[in-house]
Amino acid sequence: MDYFSICLNGFCLAAQSAMYIIFTSRLTGKKQKAWHFISYLLLLSIFEWAAVRIALSWILAISGELLILYGMSRFALGNQKAVSWIASILANYISQLSFGIVNSVEAVIFPHFIGKHLIYVLVILATAVAFGICVCCYVTVLKFVSLKEKGQTSEIGLLLFPVLFFYIAELYIMQTSYTQVFIDASLGLSLEEFSKHTGLMFLQALGLLALLCILYAYRRICLEFQTQAELRSLTQAAGAQKVYIDEAKMRYEQTRAFRHDIKNHLSVLNGLLNSGKLDKAIAYLQKLDMASAAMSFPYHTGNPVVDILLSEKLGLAKASGIATEVSLILSNSYGIDDFDLCVIFANALDNAIHACQSVRGTKSMRILGERQGDFYMLSFENTCDHETSFQIGTGLSNIKSVAEKYHGAMLTEKKGQRFSLNVLLNIS
Repeated sequence: MDYFSICLNGFCLAAQSAMYIIFTSRLTGKKQKAWHFISYLLLLSIFEWAAVRIALSWILAISGELLILYGMSRFALGNQKAVSWIASILANYISQLSFGIVNSVEAVIFPHFIGKHLIYVLVILATAVAFGICVCCYVTVLKFVSLKEKGQTSEIGLLLFPVLFFYIAELYIMQTSYTQVFIDASLGLSLEEFSKHTGLMFLQALGLLALLCILYAYRRICLEFQTQAELRSLTQAAGAQKVYIDEAKMRYEQTRAFRHDIKNHLSVLNGLLNSGKLDKAIAYLQKLDMASAAMSFPYHTGNPVVDILLSEKLGLAKASGIATEVSLILSNSYGIDDFDLCVIFANALDNAIHACQSVRGTKSMRILGERQGDFYMLSFENTCDHETSFQIGTGLSNIKSVAEKYHGAMLTEKKGQRFSLNVLLNIS
């Protein structure tokens, strides 16, 4: 191997290492650091040297390179397994495809310049074009897919196998069509060979377009799933808000009627007191107190939306013979949107009441809420059937979405006849 090939291979190795790390980190939303580049380049250089020394087959060589990049994504960048595989395969596939397209052009043009100094310029130019195509593809992919967004990683299996198929097909083309190009170049390029390499160039270009189409379709699917989840959440919130509005109107009408009659009530009390009928006056005051209590909420959490929801839902629970306990303070300073509170409480209480209604014997519900530093913890506990299997449905999925919106988490646990739902919200 001459000095030109050594320098060119060294440059390509370093440039590809940098592109792989930058693309993988941006695709997964992780910040790349200098030691990531150095570590990956060192590992890749050692592996390439060992592969040449022991004459490693191309399948094992490519697999080793893929595993090294997967390891960097998985352990250095801290990505999940599926995300690391997707990022590694995409990075390698786009690179192989870019150089494969250029190789098709090289196979047609370069045989005419073998033995001439111009060949070195053409090789450098071809390498630059290949890197240019690769960078453009990376930028386009980053616009279509972002594996740091939850909504675009929930259906990662839809993307893994098509990309893996394209990657293996491209490797096969590269290894079966371009390993002997320069060895046979001195014999001239026949029309059959010219047609073959031209066809391969268009085939690989179509492969690149197919990849971009798959990524675009994957993005649309993920956005559709995300939109459906948000729509369900909004429907739940709108329903809860409707309950609040209806309840508020009813309370307003009751309050207006009470205020309209307050003068008459005071006149009656004054007449009873002036007549010395203290017992009747006391009884009348008690009735007024009951009427006043009927216009107030049985629960006072500091948030009117939650007060009305608790009043409605726990009223249903009481009618079903469910014992309830509430210890909850929600300050407006916590910054939790009323719509989000509606989603959490409406779904959690509906699920708890439904679970309690299937229990024979003692039925109970417990709602707790407390601030823990920069977080607010909501806890819902209820009795449930011992044999009932637990599954996450739409309600819990909506609660989980709200928790993730506030950079928190949702935890569920079932022990015997007790089910607990904990929702942690970041309120910092």
